[in-house]
Amino acid sequence: MNRMSDSDMLLNAVRALDGMYNPELRMLASPFKSPGYHTTLKQANIVHPTRESVHYALALLDTELPEYEQRAFEILDTIVSMQDKDPDRDTFGIWPWFYEEPLSRMSPPDWNWADFIGKQLVLAALRHGRRFPAALRQSVRQSVFCACNAIRKRNVGPHYTNIAIMGAFVTLMAGELYGWHVDKHYGLDRLNGIVEFTRTLGSFQEYNSPTYTIVAVLELSKLNTETKIAQAKAMCDELLDLTWKMIAEHYHVGTKQWAGPHSRSYSAMLSDRAKAFLQVATEGQLHFFPWDRLPYEGEWFKSGIRCPSAYLNCFTEPAEKSVTQCYFRDDASGESKWATTYLTSDYALGTFSREIMWNQATCLTAYVRNGGETTYMRLRVLHDGYDYCSAVFASTQYRNRVLFGISFLTNGGDTHPALDKIDGAVEVSDFRLRLEFGGCLNNVNGLSSGDRASFTIGGLEVRIATLFATFDDWTDRARWEVGKNEEVCFADLVIYTGEKKTMDFRSMREAAFLFSLTLGEQASRFEAAVEHDAERVRATGDSEDGPPLTLSLPRRPQTL
Repeated sequence: MNRMSDSDMLLNAVRALDGMYNPELRMLASPFKSPGYHTTLKQANIVHPTRESVHYALALLDTELPEYEQRAFEILDTIVSMQDKDPDRDTFGIWPWFYEEPLSRMSPPDWNWADFIGKQLVLAALRHGRRFPAALRQSVRQSVFCACNAIRKRNVGPHYTNIAIMGAFVTLMAGELYGWHVDKHYGLDRLNGIVEFTRTLGSFQEYNSPTYTIVAVLELSKLNTETKIAQAKAMCDELLDLTWKMIAEHYHVGTKQWAGPHSRSYSAMLSDRAKAFLQVATEGQLHFFPWDRLPYEGEWFKSGIRCPSAYLNCFTEPAEKSVTQCYFRDDASGESKWATTYLTSDYALGTFSREIMWNQATCLTAYVRNGGETTYMRLRVLHDGYDYCSAVFASTQYRNRVLFGISFLTNGGDTHPALDKIDGAVEVSDFRLRLEFGGCLNNVNGLSSGDRASFTIGGLEVRIATLFATFDDWTDRARWEVGKNEEVCFADLVIYTGEKKTMDFRSMREAAFLFSLTLGEQASRFEAAVEHDAERVRATGDSEDGPPLTLSLPRRPQTL
C-alpha cells in the first residue's frame, strides 16, 4: 500500500496502546523488563513506567482528538506528581522508572530521567499548553524548571552523546518557551560544545549505536524543527549530516542490518523499532513493514526526521568498502580508540581497537547473508552467563582478518562499567569466552579441533585460532567446545565451571588470550606468530594483500 500519513500512523500507534491504560493509576501498564541495573525489581510481571506513560500522553494530545484530551491531562498530572521537587535531595528534578519503585528504592536512581521525561513535558507544553487547565499548565512549567535544574547541575559532557543532545534540547526549548535566559544560553552553549567535540573527533563518542544514534537523530531533528534560533538550527544541520553519514556508512544492504562495531546496542539484530525508524526516515526507500502495520512511535510525529538525499543510495546499493574512524581520544594520555568495519555484498565484519566487553558493546561482530535471511556473529566474555565488563577487548583488523585479544581489569565493573565495581575479585561458578552465532541458524555448522574452531554459514567460512592463552592456574588450555541451544550456536573456551569460587584478578600472575579470526574468502590463509616476555605478549599476522597485523597485550590484569 502507499505510504500512510503521519497523522494516521500516529492514531494507529495510540490505539495500539489504549488497552494498556490503567485509569486508576492514570498511567500505562506494561510487562516488566530491565537491563539488570538501576532497578531493584526482579520478579514484577506488570509495571507502570513513567517514560512510556508520558510518551503516550504527548501522542494523545498530538492526535488533536477531543476524546483523548482528558486522559492526556490525567497522565501528565500523575507524571508531574512523581518527580522529586526537593532541591535539598540528590534526586531533585528526576523521576523513578516505575510507579512500583520510588526513587528511594532504585539502585541507583537514573539521572537521565530528567532528560527523558523533561523533553516530553517541554514538547507537550510547547505544542498544546494553551489547551491545558491552568493548574496543569503551572505544574508542568514547575516540573520542567526542576528538570532543567537537574540537567544543568549534572552537566554531562559531549562524550555522553544522546544525553548531551537531549539535555541541550530540554534546556534550550524550555528557555525559549518560558523566557528563561539562563536555560536558553546553557542549551545553546551545550549544543555548541557537542559540535566542537564532534568536529575535533570526527564522530560521536557513543559511536555507531543503533539505539542512541536514532535518539540523536530524533532529538536533533526535533530541536531543528522547534527552535526559532538560527544558530541552533545551523548546529543541528551540521550534527544531523554527521549522524546520517554514520548510519549510511554502516548499513549493510546484503543483510539489511546495521553493521558493527556498536558502542551501545541492546540487541544483536536490528530491532523492529530501528527498522521502522529507517523506513519512515527514508520515505519508504527502505521498506520493512506494510505501512498500516508499521510499529510507528508517537515520539516521531512532527519531529522532522528525514535522511538527506545524498545518503539514500547507501541503503539500496551494495558496495564493498572499509570504514575506519577514531571515536575516542584522550590528549592527556595519548590514548585513542578506533572502529573498523569491512563490508562486502555477503557480509559485514566490524571491530573496536580497544573496548570493555559489557553487554552493550559489540566489540567483534559480523552479519552474514544466509540464503534470504541473516546470521549474526559476536564475541562475548561471560561471567555466570552475563557479559563481563572487566574483560578488555583489543584488536587490529584488515578487511576480513582480525587479530584480537582479551585482557582483564582489576577495578572495572561486573555487569555495568560504573554501577557494580568488582574491587579486584568476583564470585564465579562459570567463566568463559564465547563466539556466538544467532539469527538464522539454517546451514550454520561448527567444528572444533583443540585450539581451533570453524563454522560454515551457507557457503561462507569462519575460522578462529587460539594463539596464546594463559589464566593463572588454568589447566585446560585453549580447547574450544562447539555447541548449540534453541537460540544460538557457539564455540566456547571454558576458563572455569564448577562450584562457586572467588576469582581474584589482583593476585593473578597472568591472564591474557590472543586469537586470529578470518571470515569468508581465503579464510584458511591467515597465519600469525607469537612472541612474549614477562610483561607482554605480541602476535603478528601475515597478509598477502595488505599490511601485516600486529597486536600486543599485557600478560597480567591491569589497574586503571
